[in-house]
Amino acid sequence: MTMSEKWYPTAAGESAIGVVEPPPARTGVATASTHHGEILQGMFEDADGRLHRGLLTMPCDLYRTRATYTPVNLPSVVVRQADKVKARRAAEETLAVLGWPCTGGYLDLRGEVPASRGFGSSTSDVLAAIRAVADAFDCALPDWLVAQLAVRAETASDSLMFGDNTVLFAQREGIVLEDFGRRLPRLAAVGFGTSSTGSGVDTLALRPADYGPWEIARFRELRAQLRAALAAGDAAGLGAVATASAEINQRHLPVPGFDRITALVRRTGAVGLQTAHSGDIASLLFDAAQPDHRRRCELARRLLAGIGVDDVWLFTTGG
Repeated sequence: MTMSEKWYPTAAGESAIGVVEPPPARTGVATASTHHGEILQGMFEDADGRLHRGLLTMPCDLYRTRATYTPVNLPSVVVRQADKVKARRAAEETLAVLGWPCTGGYLDLRGEVPASRGFGSSTSDVLAAIRAVADAFDCALPDWLVAQLAVRAETASDSLMFGDNTVLFAQREGIVLEDFGRRLPRLAAVGFGTSSTGSGVDTLALRPADYGPWEIARFRELRAQLRAALAAGDAAGLGAVATASAEINQRHLPVPGFDRITALVRRTGAVGLQTAHSGDIASLLFDAAQPDHRRRCELARRLLAGIGVDDVWLFTTGG
């Protein structure tokens, strides 16, 4: 933050940024990466025992969104891409929180993130927009505030704003349920499409999963297993958590050919299977620290082709 900024409490008890003397307007530029669905998603308890929907995002740098924002004396933000309603709302929410006289401007988003598949296209748009607005006024917003703004803009958000920090995130509340204090172990992922059309899933139209008591108890166990795996840098432990989460969520958003896909975990020596719990992508996970992981990834690609899955890509994450 610059010397012209100050923090002050809002009526809602949150924090916002007020400016005594706003810096000169300029065109702000920012980028945001994507993700690849979730490693873990379910219902989790906070410190007081209250249940929240939460997830651990699978980071993925295959795609990026680039946003530019130019402050202009307009009543609202104008987006070059008219369908980017969430990004426009994010820009306006950011301007409102900054508390400056400027309420409008021109926002332009560039990127080729596939929509509705589980890559987090809307969160990438929203984060790039928030950061571009902040950059226009030479201001770096804290991650927790960016998370709140993202949820206001898109109802449910992934945790891309936290970068390399591995967090269990309440995606509909914009709060961190647990910061694990560790990066993900280095993973090689063979990603693929799980539907025949690749048309994806409308996340907001999808009814939130109604988890039963046994599932909630299982999520408690998986959270503990995840914590231990991250502390040990254990790729196999992380993969086991991802597989278990995929199996639970199979009841709520079925992946076609799930049994054939899970059989490939054993045949390729993958550490686990990871899926987008509100999309149509998945990945076989391999420990990138193992010297033969490239050979195993190639085997996975061939075996996926053998069961009719040709929509395949490779990426690495963690480490």
